[in-house]
Amino acid sequence: MRVLFELLRVLVILLFFGAILGGAMNVLYGMFGVNVANTNGGFLIGVAILILLFVLYRNKLQFIGFYKGDGRGKLPKKVSASLVTSSVLLMLIAPYVQ
Repeated sequence: MRVLFELLRVLVILLFFGAILGGAMNVLYGMFGVNVANTNGGFLIGVAILILLFVLYRNKLQFIGFYKGDGRGKLPKKVSASLVTSSVLLMLIAPYVQ
């Protein structure tokens, strides 16, 4: 039963934080006069947000959840840094992708 609660928790985290970050990115790009909604750049921003949420979950949020089984551990620092760097690069190149 704990696994189901944890899956529901992950889904809520993805939807809630994903929506907040997606809205923030739309506002940020809107301030510069760039519209990335309904373009391939918007898809890249979505992928970047998912990568950031994955790193956040694996390094912080999984330790305060319902599931207490084996296999829980932080990502190595190099992996975390490379994932965050790649997501920032995706966000930076998003306006240039049609």
